[in-house]
Amino acid sequence: MRLELLEGYNSFLFQAHPWHGVSIGEKAPETVTAFIEIVPTDTVKYELDKASGHLKIDRPQRFSSMCPTLYGFIPQTYCGPRIGALCGKRVNRENVDGDGDPLDICVLTERTISQGNILLKARPIGGLRMIDHNQADDKIIAVLESDLVYGQLNDISECPEGLVNRLKHYFLSYKQIPNVGPTQVEITDIYGRDEAQEIIEISSADYEDKYGAQISRLRDALEARK
Repeated sequence: MRLELLEGYNSFLFQAHPWHGVSIGEKAPETVTAFIEIVPTDTVKYELDKASGHLKIDRPQRFSSMCPTLYGFIPQTYCGPRIGALCGKRVNRENVDGDGDPLDICVLTERTISQGNILLKARPIGGLRMIDHNQADDKIIAVLESDLVYGQLNDISECPEGLVNRLKHYFLSYKQIPNVGPTQVEITDIYGRDEAQEIIEISSADYEDKYGAQISRLRDALEARK
């Protein structure tokens, strides 16, 4: 179930909610919509306020590390029980949960994009399997559609190793506080395009399980007003 009806209604009256009111994309999982929260020059970590749909300041970046790519999430996805079960199966670990957030995405582009709070089209090429306090927190790696430099990449195996290492370093260190014990964050492996697409489809199914009934009731209410 998608939100095409809600999107059409909202287009006349309201700004769509970036998570619930924007389509994942007609060609998903090969090409997806991404909502960008932060860009590489941001020294403040922004994130979506789930209730209102506005960006909010989560915290100033504590240290010098900044995300090396555009970073945000894929609308109409949710990291719930299915994502947790898949992660647990892949790493041979029991009781792994989804982190309860939309699926994160990092988007590679050679262009300087100076602000977040934007939508774009991206092609997933792989991902980082990240576990944070025993919760699946996958980071899908994608390229900006039609990007002149990165747009030719089809799989993360073709991506410069140094850039992948920078992404790994950022996600493993951005919560680390000096003189405090190590964080419970780990990246168990890097996967390619096919698994990235599978994870997107599973997170979409988790979203339907979590929010499908609510959306169905809203659609019925909008239909009744015609």
